[in-house]
Amino acid sequence: MSRLVGVLVLALAAGCTTTASGGGAPPAEAPSGLKVEQVVGGLSHAWDVGFLPDGQVLVTQRPGKLTLVEDGRATDLVADLDDVQPRGEGGLMGLVVHPDFATSRLFTTCQTSREDVRLVTWQLSPDNASAVRVKNPLLGGLPVAASGRHSGCRPTLAQDGALLVGTGDTAQGSFSQDLANLGGKVLRIDLATGAPLPDNPTPGSRVLTYGHRNVQGVAVHPRTGRVFTAEHGPDVDDELNLVEPGANYGWDPSRGGTEPGYDESVPMTDLTRFPDAVEAVWKSGDPTEAICGAAFLSGAQWGDLDGVLAVSALKGSKLMLFTLTPEGGVHSVAVPPELDDTRGRLRGARLGPDGALYVTTSNGTDDELLKVTRG
Repeated sequence: MSRLVGVLVLALAAGCTTTASGGGAPPAEAPSGLKVEQVVGGLSHAWDVGFLPDGQVLVTQRPGKLTLVEDGRATDLVADLDDVQPRGEGGLMGLVVHPDFATSRLFTTCQTSREDVRLVTWQLSPDNASAVRVKNPLLGGLPVAASGRHSGCRPTLAQDGALLVGTGDTAQGSFSQDLANLGGKVLRIDLATGAPLPDNPTPGSRVLTYGHRNVQGVAVHPRTGRVFTAEHGPDVDDELNLVEPGANYGWDPSRGGTEPGYDESVPMTDLTRFPDAVEAVWKSGDPTEAICGAAFLSGAQWGDLDGVLAVSALKGSKLMLFTLTPEGGVHSVAVPPELDDTRGRLRGARLGPDGALYVTTSNGTDDELLKVTRG
């Protein structure tokens, strides 16, 4: 059994269910002493961030640019991105740098093409000037909408080395509940091959969880290995979910196949249709925040924020700090004033090797890569 699945199974056996703090959570006093610095500006819809061993930062820009940031300068890599379709919510999206990058120089992106949403593995040149595709695709066939709506697509490495990928349902009513479809899921695959891992809940399937609407953030707790996802709701109920392997999270705008369109009036977690569906550990209620990237703060430098889950918000234009319970529920939520409608829409959120939180903005013009620390 993998470490990820094993940790979650043990947690569930001990009674740590996602219903511990379902619904909203009380606000907490805003933390003091946060410092926000611009690393670089002049970006466009900066989507995700990866860190290289030499201290440089790789950034994906949704219109179709791979950008290397060093010493406050942004340089676009020479790379074949002609097939990237930056329409609506799609384009060049999520990013992971491979753990063996120091020797392999590999990283993987998630991007929309005309035919699908796909994961592509790249190799960065020795001079850091260009990148070539070495697995194209690592995994293809994720559904895509002509408008780009609900494209997902957030890849993150689990503690056992598995690649976790949060996907969107592309606004197709039946996809989230269809286990043969890769939309509206959290996938668990082999980073090297794209194949399903042998200890996935269903043998031969890449699906770890299903019944999602549009997963935008995937975060792994640095000590427990628990996996949390941030997901967009329709006009209500963005969700923060704790991943339970094999579980259904209850989104079904097809109403069991009886609705030919995309009925967004259904609950995000439809317990009437799916009594065993997993409830969210937190939901926004009304209004939604359009929560997005997610990362755990970790290290003594964060003080009482060590272990807090930081989640960016697009519509809400804020950073949300979730204090979790030992059971994996949400105890309280704080919003630091330094990132409360001060930088516009916030998209990516990743913890850097220096212990700082790196956040991207997604306003469309003069977007930023921000570094957040606690003084």
